[in-house]
Amino acid sequence: MTKWITLPTQEVPDFFTELNLHPIAEQTLLRLGIDSVSDAKAFLDPNEYTPTDGWEMPDLRTAVDRIEQAISTRESICVWGDFDVDGQTSTALLVQTLQSLGANVHWHIPIRATESHGIKIPFLKEVIDNGAEVILTCDTGVSEIEAVEYANERGVDVIITDHHDLPEKLPPAVAVVNSKRLPDEHSLSTLPGVGVAYLLAEKLLCNKGFSPSHLLDLVALGITADVADLHGDARYLLQRGLIELRQTKRIGLQTLYKVAGINPLTVNEGDIGFGIAPRMNAIGRLGDANIMVDFLTTESASQAQVIATQLEGLNTQRRLLTSQIYAAAESQIDQNPKLKETAALILAQKNWAPGVIGITASRLGERYHKPVILLSVGEDGVARGSARSVAGIHITKAIAAQSDILHGFGGHPMAAGMALDADKIPAFRRRISKTILDNLGDAGLPAETHLISAWLPLKDLTLDLSADLNKLSPFGPQNPTLILASRNLTLSHFAKIGKNKEHLRLTVKDKEENAQSILWWRADEDDLPPKGSKFDLAFKMRTGEYKGSPQLTLEMVGFRITEEIKEEEAKQKIEVLRLDVESFDKLRATGLQIFVEGKSKIKGKNRYNLEKSDELVVYTSPPSAKAWRDILKKVQPKKIYLIGINPPKLTAQEFLAHLAGLVKYTLTKKDGETKISALSAVTAQREATIRLGLEWLAAGGQVVVDVDGDDVKLSKISEILKTSEISGKYAQAELFIAVKGVLAEAVAFRKNFASQNKRQ
Repeated sequence: MTKWITLPTQEVPDFFTELNLHPIAEQTLLRLGIDSVSDAKAFLDPNEYTPTDGWEMPDLRTAVDRIEQAISTRESICVWGDFDVDGQTSTALLVQTLQSLGANVHWHIPIRATESHGIKIPFLKEVIDNGAEVILTCDTGVSEIEAVEYANERGVDVIITDHHDLPEKLPPAVAVVNSKRLPDEHSLSTLPGVGVAYLLAEKLLCNKGFSPSHLLDLVALGITADVADLHGDARYLLQRGLIELRQTKRIGLQTLYKVAGINPLTVNEGDIGFGIAPRMNAIGRLGDANIMVDFLTTESASQAQVIATQLEGLNTQRRLLTSQIYAAAESQIDQNPKLKETAALILAQKNWAPGVIGITASRLGERYHKPVILLSVGEDGVARGSARSVAGIHITKAIAAQSDILHGFGGHPMAAGMALDADKIPAFRRRISKTILDNLGDAGLPAETHLISAWLPLKDLTLDLSADLNKLSPFGPQNPTLILASRNLTLSHFAKIGKNKEHLRLTVKDKEENAQSILWWRADEDDLPPKGSKFDLAFKMRTGEYKGSPQLTLEMVGFRITEEIKEEEAKQKIEVLRLDVESFDKLRATGLQIFVEGKSKIKGKNRYNLEKSDELVVYTSPPSAKAWRDILKKVQPKKIYLIGINPPKLTAQEFLAHLAGLVKYTLTKKDGETKISALSAVTAQREATIRLGLEWLAAGGQVVVDVDGDDVKLSKISEILKTSEISGKYAQAELFIAVKGVLAEAVAFRKNFASQNKRQ
């Protein structure tokens, strides 16, 4: 059960008055341990903060000397990065810096689908064979002992800049510049990869009399996307970087702002975390992130537009894949509730798209407030997975304790990756749960907690208050967004919003009839408070924008019922009669409403045009539990005649070929306009399956797909918007895996449909 804890207040020093802060902001500073005016000013204003000299970073001077030597002798330098946002920005930052200094530089970002993280020797060999004489890593390398030894054997020097956890023994590189080599309390210790790379670039540029400030926009992106602790210089660099982002000269970022609908003048850490970073990460998960260096450094508007369009398409695919895996994971938990009783939630399935299981694990971790490990079982019988943790549990250490049954692992306190044989998953689940509980001791798993900074009536929630509290930004780890709360509210109205209606907008009222609008991301109406009930509401506040004007935005954190109004009538049980096909032929003459989808000679109605009726004939098995619930909610039958004919089982290839035929027909006969619901009904498949299939076609460069809710607009693809061959290839591979998965889920549901619906 979620705990609600109201944070205690402290006595405010008299000298705090010169800060001119709201009392809630004053209390927040005191809770952060800031109890002097000078420290408060340094926290609030980057101009009041004294940045730490980068020379305090171990091995930085050695790294600078070796790179300056390479520049002067025209040695070929390869910047070796990583495919997430931290790695992309680090790579672009170092490449841009070295190019400006006249270096002979190129870069290599591993492709996730074929190389994974780190430095794999076959790909390193290729880089060295192509002439690299110095390898400069960023956001990677600190654990790559064998790769560094190989480079040394080839006469190539390696310089490592990284921030990942240190191995027992450092690799034999010329320099290992890693923020984790500093004490935890050091002001540079929480810098992510891009922060470490910036220190190197800063010294290289300053040595030549140049300013590095134009690089701070990239630093802000990496710090926020990597969820770095905002302590010391990490917070300072983010503050400076946000200022630079609001006036960035990078054409790529300017184009991305337009695509994502972000106002350049007000870019903040929320815009990065929820608008910019997901689009940049999508290409790293589903394509080839090497083009991001071009995107972040290009001076060509047309090149920026092409890549931005590609990012948008891949991000749409990423969202679909994530939704599919999330739904499949929840289905597993529904079928076997004991899975969520362990200290770590560990789920596995064949053909989960590996590029997005980490994102899905994060979402599940937020829901169940415990470490989550999702494993995709390959055709080779090996389960490869991603882990995400919660505060207080070092997930990589817990995984390391099971190393005897793993093929490999690695990661941070909050995230990790691993591989093991699929038949070892039950043992892995038992063992890691025991390890976590043993480490936690009597305290047990940390409960989800809402730390309430202040309770406020709805009438006090204003734009002025939001502006006052925003002085504490940027928010993030070690400076979380404030949670506020209001008491005894009722739900007045709700509406589904978002491109795919995946979010809710609520209107809540208090007893004085004051009303406020609340956004609830990734919520379903089944999650709403019971009708008529009173509840306390916890939320976050920010200032948004609507049609050019500032708008107060409240975001749901949680609610707790204070007074529940029970429905007077219990849910009526539904009588279910099973019929064979012969009996059904006799029933057809009665004119009862018949549910039927897919290719069939039987005339009836699909799930979208059914009407309320006391009786319903179910000829076709629905494709999912959600579709079945929606049918029951729409018809509200008292009696069901169940035949439950299963549509033909299709392979992924057969389904996609069928969908491609429907797309071709829509383009030629219907001016490219159709609906997700229409395609779902004619194929007898889930809407998620249709969306994934359309994105598979789009990723293959066969068609442009524009989906807005249920509406679909198809058009023939133009050459300038074609996805690059390599990105399209890997995006299609991930989407194909997902299509196989959702088709298999539909088959499994239909197989058990009759036995699962004995009584509704």
